[in-house]
Amino acid sequence: DLWQADPMRREVRYTPAGDVRIAYQVLGADGPDLVFVPGFVSHLDLAWEEPSLALFLRSLGTFSRVIWFDKRGTGLSDPAPGPADMAQAVADVRAVMRAAGAQQATVFGVAVGAAIAMSFALRHPEHTRSLVLWAAHGRLLRAPDYPAGWSEEFYAEVVAGVDRHWAQGHGIDAMNPSLAGDERFRDWWVRHARAAASPAEARALFELCAVTDLRVALPDLAAPTLLLHHVDDPWLSVEHSRYVAQRIPGATLVELPGVDHWPWIGDAGTVLTEIEAFVTGARPSRRGRARWGPQALTRREREVAALATEGLSAPDIARRLVISERTAESHIANVYAKLGLSSRRDLMRQAELPT
Repeated sequence: DLWQADPMRREVRYTPAGDVRIAYQVLGADGPDLVFVPGFVSHLDLAWEEPSLALFLRSLGTFSRVIWFDKRGTGLSDPAPGPADMAQAVADVRAVMRAAGAQQATVFGVAVGAAIAMSFALRHPEHTRSLVLWAAHGRLLRAPDYPAGWSEEFYAEVVAGVDRHWAQGHGIDAMNPSLAGDERFRDWWVRHARAAASPAEARALFELCAVTDLRVALPDLAAPTLLLHHVDDPWLSVEHSRYVAQRIPGATLVELPGVDHWPWIGDAGTVLTEIEAFVTGARPSRRGRARWGPQALTRREREVAALATEGLSAPDIARRLVISERTAESHIANVYAKLGLSSRRDLMRQAELPT
């Protein structure tokens, strides 16, 4: 039971940030400070009930002191008294760092969290050791010189979906195809999202994303920067990160095979390897990676693995499961990585798949 027994989990603390109080946790003990800025919505308690996310958080804490928090208006933090504002989001990061005793840190942001991380580094370079950006974007919406962005029509559809059926599980399959049909995960996400934000708060976060445009400021980012992105992310195209990486001086972009939007879904071990190597300067060995614990296969990955052991090719698996061939290939790659295998022959030698 991750809620009761996870040795990495710590108590929730609160710190004032202007007229609100921000909930945060500190994980791990040794290693450089890493501030984790979650994506869209978060909940410091319920996050630990999802094994893949709990494992990801625990793993970050094996090589760094992780400070993470619920943004104002989400999770256990106070409701935002007014419209979402990037300056306030940056001030909240600084407040949490100050409360945790972190003078300088790597700031790791996911999606909208990446925009907050970049904004923080622009305003507080003296407190930014480095940046790790997952699914970063210069802006969310499409522009004549920014074709990677969402169309106005798609954005309107997403916001309307929040208004019509927030926290009912809609959109999860589209964002993270590896989890398609996984009812256990869907049940957790519905509870998590419902507790993490109201429909109005969720809409406010989308509106913050829509008005944020960092393109002109990207060349001013001076911190060492690592960008990571799944090449087949269906929610935010990898073209976003390519654009950002080309404009941040000295930035490194690592494009990873994968069809999911979140970094803890799919081959999270490779994501963690890249982050640890960047943060600590030392790439972990396979033995070092073992301290993170085994990565469980998702339900879809187990289905793909079972068909692969029957000798089916990626196109055959795609037709059988009614998924794209590229998605099938990504699932196969994730299975190999999670099980520490290098070929289909190795997979067929596996007597049992981990649960």
